[in-house]
Amino acid sequence: MTEDSRPTLHVALVTGWQVVASTCFYALFAGTALFREYLGLSGFLVGVVVTAATLGYTVALFPVGAAVDGAGERPVLIGGLVALAGSVVGVGLADGVLGLAVAAVCLGGAYATAMPATNRAIVTGVPEGVRGRAMGLKQVGVTAGSGLAAVLVVSVAPTLGPWNLGFFAAGTVAVVVAAGFAVGYRGAPGGEWRLPDLRGLRGNRAYVALAAGGFFLGAALFTTVGYTTLYLTDSVGVSVAVAGLGFAAMQVTGSAGRVVGGWLADRLDTGEARANATVLLGQALLGVVLLAVLAVPGLSRPVVLVVVALVGATILGFTGLYYACMTALVPTEEIGAATAGGQTALNAGALLVPPTFGWLADTTSYRAGWLLLAVAALAGTAAFAVVVRQTRD
Repeated sequence: MTEDSRPTLHVALVTGWQVVASTCFYALFAGTALFREYLGLSGFLVGVVVTAATLGYTVALFPVGAAVDGAGERPVLIGGLVALAGSVVGVGLADGVLGLAVAAVCLGGAYATAMPATNRAIVTGVPEGVRGRAMGLKQVGVTAGSGLAAVLVVSVAPTLGPWNLGFFAAGTVAVVVAAGFAVGYRGAPGGEWRLPDLRGLRGNRAYVALAAGGFFLGAALFTTVGYTTLYLTDSVGVSVAVAGLGFAAMQVTGSAGRVVGGWLADRLDTGEARANATVLLGQALLGVVLLAVLAVPGLSRPVVLVVVALVGATILGFTGLYYACMTALVPTEEIGAATAGGQTALNAGALLVPPTFGWLADTTSYRAGWLLLAVAALAGTAAFAVVVRQTRD
């Protein structure tokens, strides 16, 4: 293996891990229409389940971040996949809202291993000049896994067996990949075990502004992912299978948005942090416009499907630049803690907004929900503008 090929292989391995992990986690989100059909959940209860997953995710982030900084990413990557496998199988076995919510909390807690561990893997294994693209490619694993979850859980598995077959298949693959990582992945050694330096992070104004933007964009992201299939079936009137394909298309464009965003940022000669923040600002602003379009009444089905796909490129596609900017703002030894803080901000917005969106959909209309997300994304865009200003040379 040549020296130049090592970062490429490293990114490919980490991206593959992310694909499998995200397939497990987003199987819950992709399966919302199935929960409505087979478990009888209302729109509000779907939001409660999404919030339960986000709660488990959020609570586990700082302990996981400390583990990544102290032990290195390898044991966290392996253990995380094993935990995800067990949790997604639990989702498939749930027979009511209580069991589903408990499984969702466990699934979210297991997925908390993803961002701190994979972010550290990119920073320690990839040269600085191409980290924007590398981070974007790694984040493609999220949207690729989400799209795979939609096709597997909603469009394919129910036609081959019971409605929950896709959840069991995702868990099986996760166990196999975890075993492969245990054998073949080494990673970088850990450092010092310590509590996260929250005071130091709070003193970093650009980091605080970035996390604030993540709060609002995270609300839009998780709600969009959680309700797209229900929106397409309930409001637009397409079949569950077509809705699953629409969800998958949104994930594909989300992958493209992450890669293209990272490529653009790497081409800007303004410093790593500011370049990432500048492109991130433009991406978020476009997302505001697209969410507002979904609130326009009378859109035809083809137009809705196109807009949903473009929302993927922006609202789902911003996280590559978000993490690339974040890791450029902190020292390498604090990446786990900084990622935990940034992901906590993303998740915090998702704790409240999904049930609110579901309530609006049940009592008013989906248009009101999309308008709520557009306003939230606009607030996040304003915070990203502060990051651009704070990262000036």
